[in-house]
Amino acid sequence: MAFWMRRKSLTSVLQIEESRRLTPTLSWPHLMALGIGAIIGTGIYTLTGIGADRAGPAVILAFAACGILCVFAALAYAEMATMIPASGSAYTYAYAVLGEGAAWIVGWSLVLEYSVTCSAVAVGWSGYMVGLLKSAGVVLPAALLVGPQGGGVINLPAVLIVLAVTALLLRGAKESATFNIVLVAIKLIALGVFVALTVSAIRPEHFTPFMPYGFAAHTLNGQTKGVMAAAAIVFFAFFGFDAVSTSAEEVKNPKRDLTIGIIGSMVVCTILYMIVSACAVGAWPYTGFAKSAEPLAFILRELHHPVGAFAIAAAAIIALPSVILVMMFGQTRVFFVMARDGLLPQGLSRLRGRGGPTTLTLIVGGFVAVVAGLFRLDQIAELSNAGTLLAFISVSVCVLVLRVRSPDAPRLFRCPAVWVVAPLAVVGCLYFAASLPIATLLRFAAWNAIGFVIYLAYGRRRSLLADGRSLAGSL
Repeated sequence: MAFWMRRKSLTSVLQIEESRRLTPTLSWPHLMALGIGAIIGTGIYTLTGIGADRAGPAVILAFAACGILCVFAALAYAEMATMIPASGSAYTYAYAVLGEGAAWIVGWSLVLEYSVTCSAVAVGWSGYMVGLLKSAGVVLPAALLVGPQGGGVINLPAVLIVLAVTALLLRGAKESATFNIVLVAIKLIALGVFVALTVSAIRPEHFTPFMPYGFAAHTLNGQTKGVMAAAAIVFFAFFGFDAVSTSAEEVKNPKRDLTIGIIGSMVVCTILYMIVSACAVGAWPYTGFAKSAEPLAFILRELHHPVGAFAIAAAAIIALPSVILVMMFGQTRVFFVMARDGLLPQGLSRLRGRGGPTTLTLIVGGFVAVVAGLFRLDQIAELSNAGTLLAFISVSVCVLVLRVRSPDAPRLFRCPAVWVVAPLAVVGCLYFAASLPIATLLRFAAWNAIGFVIYLAYGRRRSLLADGRSLAGSL
């Protein structure tokens, strides 16, 4: 068997060396909070403005399109997560179904997804922090607020918040997840305040023309416009439910809790996003807040709700770090499983302190801080989207392959209408990918080229399957 086709068996996926096994400490409230905590973040607090700039009032459709695609993907994730309740998410599923080569590419893409997502959220958080400080009369040096591509030296607030979250993660999974529940509650209350203050200010004329740049992504005066151009970037707002599946090994009752966490968080957030974006567009002309780094707070200030604007900004500052926490948690788990499988140095999978991968957490935190400090929000978000789309495609394909290869295998959750839902998820992801800028796709290809070289040089020879152990699917 070619090395890139080596597959783990279901038995080997679930049988883990005791010294490298993560401790089950999470239940469904933790998972719902992890999902909502990751999904509701920079996407709605910050990317609403960027999406409106690309699609106009039809940014509402962009959020709807993303939600529909992600619900399809979430159904596939739920089936795979309950069949294979092990850490690693799409990487682990691909290893058991598609083979080692595909698993490496998916895992390497997930590393990119989670890293740059954390960085993008940190940059969005920095925008709200700077706006809040400015409204209080505190002006920080411009060179410390943006990276070199924005004319500065480093985005220092973004770096500092990443380091703070890294320190929290080092305390352990249960402690981090419990604290995350508090942050999620703050975010939901803040968005409820925004809707309550803007719903009475909605004007029908603000929705006209509803789709000024059309539906398909295209270039206009050097800028990417259209509903799908907006969807390609606000898609970033829907990350999160896949991070829930990375925690499968740490869930007390995966049969029940994973399904609730993945699908529940996705549905709740899709509905909330559409309500918030409709209130934003209806309450104020999109051209007014499209360029703002803090669009929701901007709208409330323009509507003469300074206290509400302050509350939104304060909530973003307090609660957006929950997204960084969940995504960094997800990345450390993917990295951890890749190291445990031998594709990365196995020393990285040693558990220390409170039973977490301390070394990996420090490495991830440092990398995320560097990216957040040096790059712009739009570039980071689009690159993150490419990695997520590949992961969604791989999980949808895995579901279909197992329905053919192992139709009688026990499934605690079955994706409904799988031969419609999974193919639509794949086609939708490919369409979203085609709507990304060419430069983003080239960067994504370069990232995977670097990763494949690392795999050929190290992973294929050091893999635990290189000596023939745990081959061939019992799936």
